[in-house]
Amino acid sequence: MTLAGRHELPGARRLVVKVGSSSISGDGAHRIAPLVDALATAHARGTEVVLVSSGAIATGMPYLALDERPTDLATQQAAAAVGQNVLIYRYQEALRQYAIVAGQVLLTAGDLENPTHRSNARRAMERLLGLRILPIVNENDTVATHEIRFGDNDRLAALVAQLIGADALVLLSDIESLYTRPPGEPGARPIRDVAHGDDLSGYEFGSVVVNSVGTGGAATKASAAKLAADAGVGVLVTSADLVSDALDGADVGTWFAPNPAPAPSGFTGAVRTGVAH
Repeated sequence: MTLAGRHELPGARRLVVKVGSSSISGDGAHRIAPLVDALATAHARGTEVVLVSSGAIATGMPYLALDERPTDLATQQAAAAVGQNVLIYRYQEALRQYAIVAGQVLLTAGDLENPTHRSNARRAMERLLGLRILPIVNENDTVATHEIRFGDNDRLAALVAQLIGADALVLLSDIESLYTRPPGEPGARPIRDVAHGDDLSGYEFGSVVVNSVGTGGAATKASAAKLAADAGVGVLVTSADLVSDALDGADVGTWFAPNPAPAPSGFTGAVRTGVAH
């Protein structure tokens, strides 16, 4: 179904929600519970929900006695191997009270470039959703390389939404909406609605922001939102703290209207970026 606006999110048949490392790891780990509460509410009304969650490396860092994100690939992979296990455990513990089972899906850029692997990934997620399992998707950081990876999980979420034919994608950030320029600068104004085909080149989203636990920023979210919207998926960009309001259809965040006439079903999104995250 094509959503006319954010107010129709409660009626979405299939929904992808993406959350970043800083929102659910370290000092942000307390947000896992309210995030799961919001997902469970959507699940209870019949929506098929897929969660794309960053955070494996950040979650694994304390177990490797690391104070900051490692820069070498091998240590990133080691942290991801430990952290992914802990991250899924935390989600499952939060889901337990709702009798919802999580299913882990780890993908590489190569999986979505290869038609056979892509078909297998789609089939697996379709079956999980049919069984009322909540798939939790992340990049497979244990085997990903600097040269071949999605670059950020905003893009991964857009590609997953396209892959499974989601009605909407919700990209959770640390601010309530996108702004015309970095929100701390004079004259910055919130962007509430982006019609399909709108030119965003006049906005100053800034470069990719790299912090101690992951990558992201307004630029990656705007790019991923346009990718998904072009494929006919409505996109809402808002704060992780507003996830419950967002999924209830409240007037929050930045809404990217979907392409009313997307290309026939098929996977068209470019996968590789060559950007480590």
